[in-house]
Amino acid sequence: MKSTILNIYTAAVLMTGVITFTSCGGGKSAKEGEEQTAAADSAQKKEDPTSVEITQEQYQTIGLTLGSLQDKALSGVLKVTGFIDVPPQNLVSISTQMGGVVRSIPVLQGSPIKKGQVIAVLENQDYVQLQQDYLDSKSQFELGTTEYERQQTLSKQNVNSTKILQQARANYQSSMARLYALKQRLRLININPDNLTASSIRSRVNIYAPISGYVTKVLANIGKFVNPNDVMMEIVNSNNLHVELNAFEKDADKLKAGQLVRFTLTNDTTERTAKVTLVGKEVNQDKTVRVHSIAQGRFNFLPGTYVKAFIETGKNLVPSLPESAIVNFEGNKYIFVSEGQERKAVEQASASEYKKEDNKNEPVTTVFTFKMVQVSTGTSEGGYAEVHIPANLDLKGKIVIKGAYDLLSKLKNSEEE
Repeated sequence: MKSTILNIYTAAVLMTGVITFTSCGGGKSAKEGEEQTAAADSAQKKEDPTSVEITQEQYQTIGLTLGSLQDKALSGVLKVTGFIDVPPQNLVSISTQMGGVVRSIPVLQGSPIKKGQVIAVLENQDYVQLQQDYLDSKSQFELGTTEYERQQTLSKQNVNSTKILQQARANYQSSMARLYALKQRLRLININPDNLTASSIRSRVNIYAPISGYVTKVLANIGKFVNPNDVMMEIVNSNNLHVELNAFEKDADKLKAGQLVRFTLTNDTTERTAKVTLVGKEVNQDKTVRVHSIAQGRFNFLPGTYVKAFIETGKNLVPSLPESAIVNFEGNKYIFVSEGQERKAVEQASASEYKKEDNKNEPVTTVFTFKMVQVSTGTSEGGYAEVHIPANLDLKGKIVIKGAYDLLSKLKNSEEE
């Protein structure tokens, strides 16, 4: 009997020990799990290169303030590119109405010229024939005029018949038409028919500059036969230069005639101005719209010269932030956004910024987390800049308005550590 009681007592003691051991082990495992989860969360935050944490004391020292995007009326400026061009009336292609052999070209590419200056000499026997035909027609016209006047006189005296008078009138009108036609053909090759006589017939004609400017192209040479309408050279008058700009399709509604354009040329930092005169109504294949503007002042720019320009579009209501809220980092623009705060243990903290929570020995403090968000910027004026944030982000009251560069500095230091 005693042996049975002893065995029961021994089994009870062993069972109690097992239960106690299991209970202690389970508690320890739960505690270790919580610590591992917290450590994992902390490690994850440290691994995020765009997040930074600060304590409450640091928050107050920085003087950090939060805010939201504000709609402000800023002077809009569009950054565009383009090139120098000339209007059609200031670009002349030189050709001839009658072909001929080039005998002289007294100009070179880039030569300045004045209106009426001889820029080429052509030769062709057809010029001689045309002048001869004109003088023959002139003689026939004079003869026909005399005969018609004589028949009119005889008709009044009832000496001739009506048929003879009509024939004289027809011959007169035909010779006059031929004479005037030949006169216009002579003028087309720069021969003055009013001064033409048999002794002044020549085989060469001069080509004159129709405008003042400078030669941009020479496409003929001495001895070359130039056909009618072949371009021999081009002349540009730079007194009325155009600045042709390409604006993005999305900005087309901001553009209108009369807006000021500020532009600079390649390798020239001098800023010049122009006025928008016309906005194109067609979108090009590269999703741009052509903007025509006229340069103010007289310049000797070469057509085709590349330009960089800013178009002032006037006041526009745009989402904006103080410029102090925007930081530059590795060539991009960012803002800092609050992700909230939490109480957490810290390794080191001053006595003024933490308290020991009940039943715990670890120092704890309020930690604020901020995330760096990339944005795009536009117009800036009066300390404010246009800001465009990623879509579907609600940042109301969460944007760091003051202290952004302090957060960036801490973020960089954290990465170095």
